[in-house]
Amino acid sequence: MTVASTWTGRMLLASTALVLAMGTASAETLRWARVGDALTLDPHSQNEGPTSTMLHHIYETLVDRALDGGLTPRLATDWYIDPEDPTVWVFELREGVTFHDGSAFTADDVVFSLERVRAEASDFKALHASVVSAEAADDFTVRVQMEGPTPLYPQNLTNFFIMDRDWAVANEVELPQDYAAGEETFAVRNTNGTGPYTLVSRDPEVLTELAVNESHWDAAPEVTEIIYTPISEAATRIAALLSGEVDFVQDVPVQDIARLEQTDGITVTTGAENRTIFFAYDMGSEDLISASVDGNPFADPLVREAMHLSLDRDAIQQVVMRGQSVPGAQNVAPFVNGWDAALDAYGPPDIPRAQALMAEAGYGDGFSVDLNCPNDRYLNDEAICQAFVGMLAQIGIDANLVSQSRSLHFPLIQNRETDFYLLGWGVPPFDSQYVFDFLVHSEVEARGGWNGSRYSNPAVDEMIQSLATETDLDLRDQTIADIWQQVQDDRVFLMVHNQLLAYATREGANIEVHPENQPRMTTMTFD
Repeated sequence: MTVASTWTGRMLLASTALVLAMGTASAETLRWARVGDALTLDPHSQNEGPTSTMLHHIYETLVDRALDGGLTPRLATDWYIDPEDPTVWVFELREGVTFHDGSAFTADDVVFSLERVRAEASDFKALHASVVSAEAADDFTVRVQMEGPTPLYPQNLTNFFIMDRDWAVANEVELPQDYAAGEETFAVRNTNGTGPYTLVSRDPEVLTELAVNESHWDAAPEVTEIIYTPISEAATRIAALLSGEVDFVQDVPVQDIARLEQTDGITVTTGAENRTIFFAYDMGSEDLISASVDGNPFADPLVREAMHLSLDRDAIQQVVMRGQSVPGAQNVAPFVNGWDAALDAYGPPDIPRAQALMAEAGYGDGFSVDLNCPNDRYLNDEAICQAFVGMLAQIGIDANLVSQSRSLHFPLIQNRETDFYLLGWGVPPFDSQYVFDFLVHSEVEARGGWNGSRYSNPAVDEMIQSLATETDLDLRDQTIADIWQQVQDDRVFLMVHNQLLAYATREGANIEVHPENQPRMTTMTFD
């Protein structure tokens, strides 16, 4: 039995043709499926997990993150603060590297990429907010001028992909794609990286094929061909694995883990992810877009507190997640510098108290509002939203669930077009500054790109900005703690849980769970 008969449209044609052409895959071919596709192949457009995961196979970064959280060299072989100027980072680059079209990789490409990633349309610009300029000291040395001493800057570079300047100029993609505006450019569907795989073909949301880069500088991987297929339906994704049509499923539904662990020929690998799942609401606008009442109920701290008291995290863990989550109240994972057990603690829901707070705020009769939720990004994302809709109903908030693909959901947040939404957030630098720069700071240019809550606190903004250049790490950690305390007091986030991950492979294929859920097929091995 195959599952191809259950797929529709272009997915049916693509998958059927692939199976007929390939028969049984060899050890060198990996057929990889997950819930969604990369949003774009422009390496500086979308700071989003599945997108970066795909790009890591085609493009490369100066440094990478090991499974233990440490930094490892990639296109940079060494990096250090200039001993004569503490505001300058020096990167020594790997020699002999070429882009997929054969052109040489040099310092000019790094300088160009650093200029491009800081452009207005880039979703990564907040990671480089402290950069003033960059220059090529020679063909294989880059000097980056910071606005002040920035001891942790290399931690921000694990998803900073390097582009070929000449290729970008020739194809008129000197600036990143404006994804939120629906822009289409040459870099969206075409690539020229230095990575271990080259792009062979791409049909977005259907099929992407990669082939090993025979000229890559690193050791040759065991996987020489990748067939990547997004399969949004959980049952179809698992059926494809069981029937042998795919070799690796990255997003194993929580309800299928136990069954797969007992299935001959299937290996399940589990681990914690550096990602939180949370709700947020527009607490800054005078009026909401979708509410049934005038004004903005979310601007009232009594309403926000009532919503927190209505959330039953343990019920979501037990019923929705089948135990595959770690509930918490602080919107950061224990992996990350700044996590605090006291701030992460939470109590049971208190519906009577929440109802009293709603009445005190003047909303005793309740109100209705849209809740925007993705349905193809996180583990059981839509089910989490459905569960919270029922919980909110107990305190008079009628949340109208609007469930959409993440390609539609994320622009709503970035364009400030949603009142109330669910989002997941990973922290690649393993430091709370990343959360603050993107989700808390009130600026909407260099920082604050995902601050859909419209939270604005000048004192907090000032503290956030100080983190980038604070060299006293004890003082910096205290500032992080102070920011988190204020964020918690103001109920900026309604944190649900930290995700746990499960990967499933056919027997004999081995890969470890990546803490950022960005597995690299270069690390896949076969028995």
